[in-house]
Parts: sequence; C-alpha cells; structure tokens
Amino acid sequence: MSVTFTIRIPRKLAERMKKFKEINWSEVVRKSIEEYLRKLEEARTVVDASELVEELLSHGVDPKDLEPRSYEEEVKYYRIMGDREWRRLSTTRA
Repeated sequence: MSVTFTIRIPRKLAERMKKFKEINWSEVVRKSIEEYLRKLEEARTVVDASELVEELLSHGVDPKDLEPRSYEEEVKYYRIMGDREWRRLSTTRA
C-alpha cells in the first residue's frame, strides 16, 4: 500500500522541471528519499567501542584526544558541533 506525499517547491524549480517532461519526477523524489534514508540508517549502525577505538587509532587519531573531557568542555564542543551541523543542514539543497 502506498501513501500520497505532497511537497511544495519554488515556482522557478517547477518551471525548470517542466522542460524535462520525460522525467518521472515522483520516481526521482522516491529514489532520493530512499538514498537519504539508507545513509541515515547506515550512520546509526552499532559499533563495538573497542573496534571504534582501534579504527580511530588506525586513522591517526591521537590517543590523548580520546580521553574524557570535563563537563564544561563537552558542553562547549556539543554546542559548536550543533551549530555547525545546523549551518550544514540549513544550506543543503535537495
């Protein structure tokens, strides 16, 4: 069973799409969503902690960088990462 999913796109984008009437845009959107979901699901793969440490070290990560930080440092880095991720996602265009 399928469901209808409606999206709103800018008029200029729709006009550009009309130039390619032979393209099944619904299929393009479906495939894009599938690919995006696949990447999200792969990113959530559970990894054993010791395997992760070994992998990081094999890529040249300094063991000192893996030591615990203070709560204040963790919060600072968490906020920085959140801000950068927000900027990255807010500028992504599908």
